[in-house]
Amino acid sequence: MSKLVIYHGSKDIIEKPYYHGGKAENDYGFGFYCTESLELAKEWSCSNNENNGFANKYSIDLSGLKILDLTDKRYSILNWIAILLKFRTFDLSNDISIQAKDYLLKNFYIDVNNYDIVIGYRADDSYFSFARDFVNNTIPVRKLSQAMELGQLGKQVVIVSELAFSKLHFEGFETADRLEYFTKRKARDEKAREDYLKGTRKSATLTNDIFVVDIMRKGLKDGDSII
Repeated sequence: MSKLVIYHGSKDIIEKPYYHGGKAENDYGFGFYCTESLELAKEWSCSNNENNGFANKYSIDLSGLKILDLTDKRYSILNWIAILLKFRTFDLSNDISIQAKDYLLKNFYIDVNNYDIVIGYRADDSYFSFARDFVNNTIPVRKLSQAMELGQLGKQVVIVSELAFSKLHFEGFETADRLEYFTKRKARDEKAREDYLKGTRKSATLTNDIFVVDIMRKGLKDGDSII
């Protein structure tokens, strides 16, 4: 795959994204957050039902770029959690979660600044709550992995480096109707949260399930086969 077509959902038409735009507190820090799905981009562009959004379309030449694909089997859900802990603000509700943050950052964090593009989960409202439950020792690794499949939120493609930005080409845009796509966005998030509360979070815990406190007690590190 030498070329990729991606979409960025926004309230604005963005012909020229710029390096180090956006917020440092996003999932993967500074970057331009996109998706390969036109429909998801339209949903993400409608954060309210007051204004239409835009799905901006881009193509990017991937040759010569370093890509970190966190959905690849070489990586675990804990790598994603550690990156979230680096950039997002978590409500750490107990002593275990405070220790867990330090431990996960030390042993599972991957420096996204060493890459041009990052591909991974999007920590939308419901998905961020799943991650928070794991760090607070409420759900084990297995249930966290299951929860990330709820709602079919898909992957996001994040343009990180100045080199990657220079290879990004604007291809046009499509308008997203606020009434249609805000409703879809809200329904997707609510369905994921409902399925999580009714199913994943309440499902039986197995004797071999691994909670974050077990990861610390066992001294597990990135790459351990037990995870």
